[in-house]
Amino acid sequence: MKNEKVTLAKRIHDILNKPIGGKKEVKIKEPVKDRLVLDKINDEYESKKVAWRYVARNSKGKKITGYFYSYNKNDVIYFLKSEELEVISVKTSKLIQFMNKGFQKTRRIKTKALVFMLMELSTYIKSGIPLSESIGIMIMDTKNKRYKNILREMRYDINSGEALSKAMANRGNAFPPILVNMVKTAEETGSLSESLDDMAVYFGEIEETRRQMISILTYPTMVFLFTIAVVMFIMVYVIPKFVDIYSTMDNTKVPAFTKFIIGLSIFFQNNLIYILFVIIAILLVILILYRKNKSFRKFFQRIGMHMPFIGNIMIYNEVTIFSKTFTTLLRHDVFITDSMNILKELTNNEIYHDMINNTIENIKKGERISLAFRDHWAFPLAAYEMIVTGERTGKLADMMDQVSTYYQSLHRSSILRLKSLIEPIVIVILAFLVGSIILAVIIPMFSMYESVQNLG
Repeated sequence: MKNEKVTLAKRIHDILNKPIGGKKEVKIKEPVKDRLVLDKINDEYESKKVAWRYVARNSKGKKITGYFYSYNKNDVIYFLKSEELEVISVKTSKLIQFMNKGFQKTRRIKTKALVFMLMELSTYIKSGIPLSESIGIMIMDTKNKRYKNILREMRYDINSGEALSKAMANRGNAFPPILVNMVKTAEETGSLSESLDDMAVYFGEIEETRRQMISILTYPTMVFLFTIAVVMFIMVYVIPKFVDIYSTMDNTKVPAFTKFIIGLSIFFQNNLIYILFVIIAILLVILILYRKNKSFRKFFQRIGMHMPFIGNIMIYNEVTIFSKTFTTLLRHDVFITDSMNILKELTNNEIYHDMINNTIENIKKGERISLAFRDHWAFPLAAYEMIVTGERTGKLADMMDQVSTYYQSLHRSSILRLKSLIEPIVIVILAFLVGSIILAVIIPMFSMYESVQNLG
């Protein structure tokens, strides 16, 4: 099989080295390293895509460097030519492969930028501009180098005959699975611009929900860090000054609480670096375990979802994203099993992962979707009843839309209530800690004052 194949690289090699007019063979000079790469394309890289590093020059004479993921060198050259770039060099090596390990898994485009892209592309398509030209305009408008390269590769795929959904899927993790599926469905039904608008609204609302969650955590986190910094400053730099004063007063009676604070201060002075190291190490271990270990993550999420106030916010957030996404998928006629797989990828909550997995198993058995959510502590009863009603009436998408609207409003109001509650609590804690330390320092001062009066 291998002997029957005549690779593109081999044909180019033969053409470049073919004798002209019966004379001595004339060879075009090229770096030995590049020739070896070119000759081995089919043998070494035919079965998989690899990262190629290219250097090119644009119409203004500016050098452009980047990477392109392809089966062979010539695809990269064609890509650069299609972008009207002058090719300077294209090469790959083991080092380039190592440095770009996982190159295909491009980092996801930020939601804010994605919303703008979808709105912009929809506007151009509605204006009658061809898809390839629309993406070309977006390339010129985009300032972010990584996004610009993603759009260039998409335009190359589209000019090569690929659909927009396929061009998105080829970019690895750059585009969310739900968007790729929605675009694919829209291409089949001829409603691409409408689907892009829907997706822009959907991701905008998801981003708003995410920002609300961040906002509720930012204020108490900053105040907490500020409190720790103030307390550590007082313990390490302020308390020792008073210890020196107390040591000069033989008759001064030091209360037990003050001795405890002084002892704590001495401990912090002697072990501050070690304490900081241990705290950072513990936080890193927790973070790594949370990201890598499913059981550990599930344990923390379960605790969080059972905490007062915070638990409801987490549940409302998950229900909002679940119902909003499910509504969008149902209205675009995505198969139920495909919808559940997308929903499973969308959430990072392991408890909801389990519920969705149970739903997929129930669907395979021919049972109802709502069965996996019945009597589950992490899924509100009202949301479950609305799913049941949607299944009975055949209007599941409408019911899920109402669920998302209702729980999104609950989520927002819960966040506002918690923010209004957190502020005074954090201030009281700060005042208590700082006040206790200051009080421990001041109390011996009264004894010193009384001693001085008695001597007088």
